[in-house]
Amino acid sequence: MPAVAKTLFRLGARLGSTAQNALEVARFGGFDTDEDASPREVVTEQRVYRLRHYFPDGGGGPVMLLVPPLMITAEVYDISSRVSAVRVLREAGVDPWVVDFGAPEREPGGLERTITDHVLAVSDAVDRVRKVTGRDVHLAGYSQGGMFVYQAAAYRRSDGIESVVTFGSPTDTSVALPFGLPAWLASEGVGRVPDWVLGGFAVPGWVTRFGFQLLSPVKSVRSRVDFILQLHDRERLAPRERQRRFLEREGWVSWPGPALAEFVRQFVQHNRMLTGGFVIGDRLVTLADITCPVLTFVGEVDEIAPPPMVRGIRRAAPRAQVYEASLRAGHFGLVVGSLAIARTWPAVAGWAKWRAGEGLLPDIVAPVAGDEEAAPAGLPGGSAGYGLQLAVGVGGSVARSAYRTVSRAVHGTRQLGGEAAQNLPRLARLERIQSDTRMSMGLLLDEQARRMPDEVFFLYKGRPYTHEAAKRRVDAVVRGLIQVGVRRGDSVGVLMRTRPTALALVAALSRLGAVAVLLRPDGDLAAEVRLGRVSRVIADPEHAAQVEGLEGVETHLLGGAGRGERGSLMDMEAIDPEAVAVPGWFRANPGRAGDLAFVVFRGEGELLRAHRITNRRWALSAFGTASSASLSPSDTVYSITPLQHPSALLMSLGGAVAGGARLALASAYDPETFWDEARRYGVTVASYTWMLLRDLVEAPPDPAERHHAVRLFIGSGMPRGLWRRVEERFAPARVLEFYASTEGESVLVNLSGKKPGSLGRPLPGSAEVRLARYDLENGRLDLGADGFAIECEPGEIGMLLARVRLSAVGTAGRCVRGVFAPEDAWTITGDLFRRDGAGDFWLVGREAELIRTGEGIVPPGPIRDALGDLPFVDTVAVYGIPVGESELAAAAVSLRGVAELKPVDLSEALLRVEPGLRPAIVRVVDEVPVTAGGRLRTAPLRDEGVPPAGEGMAYYRDKAGAYRPLTDAARRRLLKAPAAREAR
Repeated sequence: MPAVAKTLFRLGARLGSTAQNALEVARFGGFDTDEDASPREVVTEQRVYRLRHYFPDGGGGPVMLLVPPLMITAEVYDISSRVSAVRVLREAGVDPWVVDFGAPEREPGGLERTITDHVLAVSDAVDRVRKVTGRDVHLAGYSQGGMFVYQAAAYRRSDGIESVVTFGSPTDTSVALPFGLPAWLASEGVGRVPDWVLGGFAVPGWVTRFGFQLLSPVKSVRSRVDFILQLHDRERLAPRERQRRFLEREGWVSWPGPALAEFVRQFVQHNRMLTGGFVIGDRLVTLADITCPVLTFVGEVDEIAPPPMVRGIRRAAPRAQVYEASLRAGHFGLVVGSLAIARTWPAVAGWAKWRAGEGLLPDIVAPVAGDEEAAPAGLPGGSAGYGLQLAVGVGGSVARSAYRTVSRAVHGTRQLGGEAAQNLPRLARLERIQSDTRMSMGLLLDEQARRMPDEVFFLYKGRPYTHEAAKRRVDAVVRGLIQVGVRRGDSVGVLMRTRPTALALVAALSRLGAVAVLLRPDGDLAAEVRLGRVSRVIADPEHAAQVEGLEGVETHLLGGAGRGERGSLMDMEAIDPEAVAVPGWFRANPGRAGDLAFVVFRGEGELLRAHRITNRRWALSAFGTASSASLSPSDTVYSITPLQHPSALLMSLGGAVAGGARLALASAYDPETFWDEARRYGVTVASYTWMLLRDLVEAPPDPAERHHAVRLFIGSGMPRGLWRRVEERFAPARVLEFYASTEGESVLVNLSGKKPGSLGRPLPGSAEVRLARYDLENGRLDLGADGFAIECEPGEIGMLLARVRLSAVGTAGRCVRGVFAPEDAWTITGDLFRRDGAGDFWLVGREAELIRTGEGIVPPGPIRDALGDLPFVDTVAVYGIPVGESELAAAAVSLRGVAELKPVDLSEALLRVEPGLRPAIVRVVDEVPVTAGGRLRTAPLRDEGVPPAGEGMAYYRDKAGAYRPLTDAARRRLLKAPAAREAR
C-alpha cells in the first residue's frame, strides 16, 4: 500500500476511534474500564453516615479509620485499583475502615446537617470500630475530613484513639487563607456576610468542583487537551479513567448549608480550631484536649491549605506530640495520584506499624519540636507566585521581597482600618449619650440578640448559651419580677454566686428599669442592704439561709430549679411566665443614661462604701473596654472575678456586651485550672484585678500555656513589676491597664502598653480630666491669685479632677464649681497623679492611703514602684504605722523564690524617690495579705506595728539616707514620735 494511503488509513482509523470513544464519553461520562472497587462491606448504616470495612477478610493489623471531607465522596480513598489508599494500607498490613457521609443531596435530611452531626458521627464510628476490632483506632482525615478528625479526637479527649493523621487540614486561618487570599478576609470580609446567606442554601458539588479547577486553570485546560488528543487511544487513557471521572464529575457532592455556615463562622471567621472554644453539641471543645500523637501531612505547593494553616496544629494542640511529613504536592496530590500512592500512603502504613512497635518511623516523617514556630509559606502569591519564581530564577527573590513588603503594609493598613471601622461607631455612640438617652445593659443585650440570635453569648462550666437562649431566660425572669411586685426604679438586692441565673437576673432588672444592688456573699449583708437602700433581696439556694433573717425587706429564691432543698423563701422558679399578665406600665429597657442602674460595694467595716453606677457610667466602661481592647465576635472575654466585683460588671460583662464578644464566666478563679479553662473556652482576653495574676505568673509551666491564644489581660491595679512579669511569661499577650474613678466619669487607659505602671491617657468619650495642685493637709484645692485652681506642671503631683456635665451636677459626688472657669463643674476623684512630659498619667496614691508622717504627707505610689522594680521582689505593700500623733512610712515586701534582700539593694532602689517620700522602715514578710480580688490588705501589717529587731528581716533608714538592719536601739528611736523626724 502506498505511503500516502497508509497515512490516510491510519488517520481514518484514528478519527474513527476518536469519534467512537467521544460518543461513549458523551453518553456515559467516560469509559467502562472494567475496574472493580476494592472489596468492602457496610458494617452499619446510621442517620449521618455508613461505616465501610474494606478487605473484611484480609486479616488484622493496626486499625485505620479514614474520614472524607464534606464536598468529596468517600471514594477518594478508593478511586481505582491503581489509585487506592485502602489497597496500599491493606497490602502493608493495616486494617482500613472508611466513614461514608454519602451525597447529602440524596440523603434524607442530608442538606440540614451541621458540623456537630459530622463530628459526632466520626466519634460514633470510632466506638463501633473499636467494638468490632478490640483495638484503638488511628483516626485519619483529608482536608476538612482532617478537621473532623481533630474535632472528634478533642471531643473524646483522645479516648480510644491511637493517633491522629491528617492531610492538608487547616487549623489556623490567621496566617493565611486558601487561594492566596489575604488572612484579614477571614475576620473582616466573612464577618459582613449575613447568616442567611451562609446557611440558607447548600453549595452544589459542581460549584465546589469549578472552584477547585479555577485554582489551577492552566493545569485543568492542559489535562483536558491531553485527554482530547489521546481520545483515540483507549488503552492509554484507561489506567487514569477512573481518576479523571472522579475529579471531573463523580467525586463531588453538595455541602450542607448549616454545616457551611458553622464552618465559616467558627473556624474561618473566629479561628476557633486554633484558639479553642468551638461548640460541638452542647459542649465546648478545644484541640488542646488532644493528647495522642498527631501526624500531619503538609503539601508544600498546596493552594487550598497553605503550610502555615496546616502547621497551626503545633500551637492548637500543645499536649500532643506532633509529627510532620512534608511533600512537594498540592492539595489533591497529598492523597490522590502517583505521589500519594508512592509516598503518602506507604508512610501512613509505616506510621501505624511503627506505633504498634513493628518497624521504624518512616523516613519522611519527623517529630516537631514543641516550641518550634511554623515555617513561613514558601510560595508568596499562591500558585501564580510559585510559577513566577520558577520562571525568573534568582530574580524571584526580589519579587518575594517586594511581595512581603507590600503584604505587610497592606495587612497593617487593613488591621488599623478594621479596628477604626469597628471602634469609631462605638465611640461616636458613646459621645452622643446624654442624660435622657435610652441606654442600658438590657438594651444592648436585646440589640445583640436581634443581630445574632444563634451566636454564643456566654459560657459557663463548659456549656455554651446563645443570645436567643439567654433572652428567653431573661424574659422569663422579667415576668417573675413583675409577679413579685418589682417596678421601674426599685432597688433589688442580688445575693448569688457567679452563675447563669445571676447574670439573667441582673439583665432582667436592667430590662425592667430597676436597680441591681450586687450584694457580696462574703460581705456585711445587713450593712450593704442598708447602704443600697434595698426593698427586696433575691438569693440563690446556696445563700438562701443568709437572707432568711433579714428584717424590713422581702426575700425571694431564684435559680437551681429542681436541685436540692428550696427552703422557706418564696420560690420565683415556681412562677409560670406565660401566666403573668404584663401590666400597662411595662416598657422593655426604659432606662435612661442618667438613671441609676447598679450599686456595688467596696471595703469593709468603717471603710464600707456603696458606689452608685448610672447607665451612662456603665456604658462608658463597656464601650471603652470594647474599643480599647478592639473586641469583636471572634473574641472570648474570660471574667475571673465575681459578678459583684466592679471589674466583672463594667469591663468583662460590659465590654463583651458592647463588643459582641463571648463572655466566659468563672465560678471561681483557680490558677491551676486557668489554662485548661482558657483553652476550652477559646479565651482571647482575660480580666484581672490588682495582684490576681500573681499566682498564675508564679505557677509551674502548664502544657496548655504554650502557644496560648490570649492576646490581652485587661483590668486595673496591677503593679508594674507584676505587669512586666506577666508580659514576659505570657508573650505575646500584653497588659491593658484601665483606671476608672469611683467618683465622676473619668476613664484612663494605657493603650500602647509601652510604659508599665502608667495609666495612660483619657479614653475618648470619657470625661475631661486635669491635675490640680492640692492641699493634702487641709483636703482642698490650692487656689491662685485669681481664685481659680492651679493646674499642675509635668512631673508635679496633683489631684485628678474630672469634668462634670452641667446636667449631672446635682448627682455628682464631691462636685466643685468655678474651678478653672466661672461656670465649670468638676468632681474631685480623691486620687493623686502625676503626668509625664508625654501626657501619660501615673497614679501616686489615693487620699485614703496617704501616710501622715512627722515631716509631711507621703503617698505610697513612688515607694511601691521603686521597690517593685527590684527583680527579686514579688509583692510590695506601703502603709503607715501609728506612732504618737503621726505615722511612720513603712513598706513590706515578699520575695520571689529563695532571693535575699540586701540593704544596698534598698538604698539604690529608693534613690529614685524624693528623700522626704522614702520609707522609714522596710521589712521582709513571707506573704503580703491580699483580698479575694487580689487587692493588698495593709491593715494586718499596720496592726503589727514596728517589727522586732535582730532577725535580719527589717531595715531602717539612717540619718545619711542609707538602709541598715534594724537594731533594738534603732527600733526604740523609731517608736518615739520626735525621734521619727530625726531618723529622716
